Amino acid sequence: MSSVTLLRHGAHADVGVRLTGRAADSGLTEQGRDQARTAAERLRLHPPSAIFASPRRRTRETAQIVGDLLGLPVSVSEALDELDFGEWTGLTFGELDDDPRWHQWNAHRDTASAPGGETQRQAQARALAFAFEAAATHARPLLVTHCDIIRALVCWSERRPLDRIHEIACEPGSLTHLDLVLQEQAA
Repeated sequence: MSSVTLLRHGAHADVGVRLTGRAADSGLTEQGRDQARTAAERLRLHPPSAIFASPRRRTRETAQIVGDLLGLPVSVSEALDELDFGEWTGLTFGELDDDPRWHQWNAHRDTASAPGGETQRQAQARALAFAFEAAATHARPLLVTHCDIIRALVCWSERRPLDRIHEIACEPGSLTHLDLVLQEQAA
């Protein structure tokens, strides 16, 4: 059995305000930098052997703080990128609340898709394939990514339908350990 550790990026100014998605972000807030340092301290007990990050600024900054504190370089992977929310990218949650498609998306993540974007299942598949690859080539990889990506990987691990993705807690700066059984990748 292999495993990966998942780290959600630290807080940034848009958390809880708008669906940043793949839009440009202003980077971590001071709270977000503190969350990254706290995660690095927690990782010192069982340090990662490699660090990979989504290309978004907030994840790269989080990964760099951890990497600097643990003496590890950071590699960027498109496979860990935020879900492509298409035309919803950058909208405030107030604006999204007025869109019935947003409610449909959140209630039916197994089948719904973001307009002009990708499905949750597509995002799950690309991140899962990368997690298996990282675990096969590194003893203890750390993947710094986004809430919906982490939740989707946990859903896969727990054989939980993606429709139940919101049951999974994933706060900024949180760490999640994921065991991967290589022969079950196709399941």
